[in-house]
Amino acid sequence: MYEWIKALHILAVISWMAGMLYLPRLMVYHCAAEIGSQQSETFKIMEWRLLKIIINPAMVVTWLAGGWLVWQGGWYMSGWFHVKFALLIVMSAIHGILVRRVKDFAADRNTRSARYFRIINEVPAALMVGIVILVVVKPF
Repeated sequence: MYEWIKALHILAVISWMAGMLYLPRLMVYHCAAEIGSQQSETFKIMEWRLLKIIINPAMVVTWLAGGWLVWQGGWYMSGWFHVKFALLIVMSAIHGILVRRVKDFAADRNTRSARYFRIINEVPAALMVGIVILVVVKPF
């Protein structure tokens, strides 16, 4: 069962990361769209669907499957896992920030610049690098 849950976890992580990397990019372009325009309304739908249909479920499956793997593998006692877990908390916080930004765009009250979304777009990629290295190399 462990290998099946591991495969599920990897698929969920890939889906979560794909969404976390794509959503801020949509927001960069959404910033340039005039409020109330057809383009802005299309971005709202794209952002909402990406969040609700892909990103949120993928995060939940990632957490549930990952938690099961940690428990079954006894990883919760490892130093590398504690660092990985901290990075995962930061990733989840970024997820929460993006949820808030989707709501802001949906209500036509975004106050963030395209530059902000370009910067926040890099954070999940940097976290992903750290998490993958910790899981594969297990340096401590």
